[in-house]
Amino acid sequence: MAGKYESIESILKKHLPPDELNEVWRVLYGKALRKLAIPVEAEEFAKEKNFEIKGYTFDAKVEDIRPQRLVRIGAIQNQIIESTSASITAQRDAIHNRICNIIKAASLCGVNILCLQEAWHMPFAFCTREKYPWSEFAENATTGPTTKLLQQMAKMFNMVIISPILERDEVHGDILANTCVIISNSGNIIGITRKNHIPRVGDFNESTYYMEGNTGHRVFETKWGKIAVNICYGRHHPQNWMMYGVNGAEIVFNPSATVGSLSEPLWPIEARNAAIANSYFTCAVNRVGTETFPNEFTSGDHKPAHKDFGHFYGSSYIAAPDGSRTPGLSRNRDGLLISEVDLNLCRQVKDIWGFRMTQRLDLYAESLTAAVKDDYVPPVLKE
Repeated sequence: MAGKYESIESILKKHLPPDELNEVWRVLYGKALRKLAIPVEAEEFAKEKNFEIKGYTFDAKVEDIRPQRLVRIGAIQNQIIESTSASITAQRDAIHNRICNIIKAASLCGVNILCLQEAWHMPFAFCTREKYPWSEFAENATTGPTTKLLQQMAKMFNMVIISPILERDEVHGDILANTCVIISNSGNIIGITRKNHIPRVGDFNESTYYMEGNTGHRVFETKWGKIAVNICYGRHHPQNWMMYGVNGAEIVFNPSATVGSLSEPLWPIEARNAAIANSYFTCAVNRVGTETFPNEFTSGDHKPAHKDFGHFYGSSYIAAPDGSRTPGLSRNRDGLLISEVDLNLCRQVKDIWGFRMTQRLDLYAESLTAAVKDDYVPPVLKE
């Protein structure tokens, strides 16, 4: 059915009576969230430009001593615009123009921190194993046209922007890297972080282009809190999520590009589970649409040669440390998801559940130190 239906939520609403729907909703999404009022100007602009816009609010207890720490998070999912046979410049410029419009809508909604999808400025060509023309999309993380554009937007709209790009590291031998550039609301670059885990499954031939990143688990302190970025495949590794929490992240973004035939049953679980386990907010962002390439390519799962990757199913969502989460965006439309969160909820959940206090990092460190040694013998007991 690929992109034929709008969302799981639309199916549930269509077939379940209201009382049953409320109970199913509670189990699937945790406590009910208030809808965030979207300004009329933003709604009309989204309708004019043909993208979805949704908003929700995560509440925390009002404390006597600490003031609320309200932050508006935004996530953008989008399709490519031009054919993959068009020139690199034409493809990139069309996506730039599209995203600038959606960022404008985010600004009308008061978004403070905005995250784009993985490799947002290009088609997800890493399935093809063809170095050219796709390597031409790679840019210098600090001086490339994509970064320069978003620096202007960030400063103009007083917004932190997370920009996942294909990076060309000209200082270290022109290598490619799957990188996120963190741009401050001042327009300055706070830093970069690179993808820690690279898939080698099915059509995901990414190690043809770049290898595992070397930036570890960086956390970036912004005007609106401490953020981190767990790029795409890293969401399958709980230890990866854990380390961002250990380093103090309050919001962890997961810009992704993943298709329905491979990962959709995992998608609603992983970022939500990470929010619960690590007592921070998570924002899972997936691209949308089906991208077709000029030349056939083969994969590691015995499929005949083919020209498309499958359907990127969107369904971007935001989850909170108490287990609540928003419904997902559409499976087949461009969209902007906005959530107003109170970061005080992070500590409140830590106090209630005690996950960080009972985490036993000392035990894990001892066990993992032993496990990576060549002479390691698992402590398996037999009768």
